[in-house]
Amino acid sequence: MEVVRISGLELSYGDLFSVSADSLSVGGGEVLTLLGPNGSGKTTLLKCINALLKPSSGSIEICGRDILSYTRNELSRAIGYVPQSHTPSFPFSVLDVVLMGRVSYLSIFQQPSKADYRKAEEALSTVGISAMRDRPYTNISGGERQLVLIARAIAQEPKLLLLDEPTAHLDFRNQVTTLETVRRLSRERGIGVVMSLHDPNHALMYSDRIALMKGGRILHKGRPVDVVNEGTIEEVYGIPVEMIDHNGRKFILPRV
Repeated sequence: MEVVRISGLELSYGDLFSVSADSLSVGGGEVLTLLGPNGSGKTTLLKCINALLKPSSGSIEICGRDILSYTRNELSRAIGYVPQSHTPSFPFSVLDVVLMGRVSYLSIFQQPSKADYRKAEEALSTVGISAMRDRPYTNISGGERQLVLIARAIAQEPKLLLLDEPTAHLDFRNQVTTLETVRRLSRERGIGVVMSLHDPNHALMYSDRIALMKGGRILHKGRPVDVVNEGTIEEVYGIPVEMIDHNGRKFILPRV
């Protein structure tokens, strides 16, 4: 089942910048990575899918329904969004931050129910951070915060998960933990995932499909082994690279 379908999308910021995607789709249980350098349009495209930006033309369908027909509450239940960075303003507990993912299921004055707390606890368990449920969100590491934000998105029970550079500012261990968690959640729960990444090797390892972007346009898309190669990476990033084969897996390295 297709979770999101994009057709003929165009968005422009005057003469400064434009983003376009003629055709793109993501199915349940599938991970699509938007890969490209800074300023290539990855975040803008994610914001269009999340209805934070309105394209000048084209359409976006979520679960077969035009995104413009959704209310904000309906979108919050259909789409979980994990931003590139998040600066906490108040020392909420980790559990309270995850519980915020249940807001779209509550009326304006309604308190979270036992069922909402159970969903939040389940989300914490799913990403493996139940032990820190009572810790202040302001006192945990960047990698731990990223997992908390993923748990918050999971508590929304979304059909689609959007992640904007989920490995930014994380150390090597937390990069791997985050990407492994995202891929596992997609497989186990049948969630469609669209995430943006900078590292071609991460995209190769954790994606089912890749859309390679430059200058606001998708230049190549398809299976990782078909999209990521020396020619396409040099075209997009502008540096000489070489592809190596190690134990049957492909990796891209800068040519030095």
